[in-house]
Amino acid sequence: MSTHLLRRLLTVSLWLLGTGVAYAEGNCPDGYYPIGGRDFAGCAPIPGSGSQRQAPQQPVEQWERRWGAIATSVPDGILGVSTDRSSKREASQTAISDCAAKGGLNCKIETAYDNQCAAVVVGDGAYNAPIAATMDKAVEIGMKTCRDGGLANCHVYYSACSLPVRTR
Repeated sequence: MSTHLLRRLLTVSLWLLGTGVAYAEGNCPDGYYPIGGRDFAGCAPIPGSGSQRQAPQQPVEQWERRWGAIATSVPDGILGVSTDRSSKREASQTAISDCAAKGGLNCKIETAYDNQCAAVVVGDGAYNAPIAATMDKAVEIGMKTCRDGGLANCHVYYSACSLPVRTR
């Protein structure tokens, strides 16, 4: 081999190494192959070559239900409540215990709800306890029910939400 040819090969090799880019056949980078024809040329990934990067997958969100309950002792006018409990049973038991601790003699579950909000709206001589997706909606439903029932002095006595908790 002539010295001139060796210098040229060495120069081209150093130039390729200096750019940090090495091309396979058809001037395509590793993991790609040439596509197209006389009028169009390009590169496409070689299937299964692993050269395509996939975005890392985000972990799947997991949510845990949360329960609330309202217990009442009607003759006594006592209200017991619970929120953010992990089961309907736990929420109900806590609300009944809360009602009894406040002096209720005949505490019963008025409503139990999960991943929602509740309100107790009282008017002269009656009350209602709606549940809804938001506190505003529960209050709106309760106030409408009270007014549509012809009751005076309608007002919100209690409202709370037990919304799901993200665990992952």
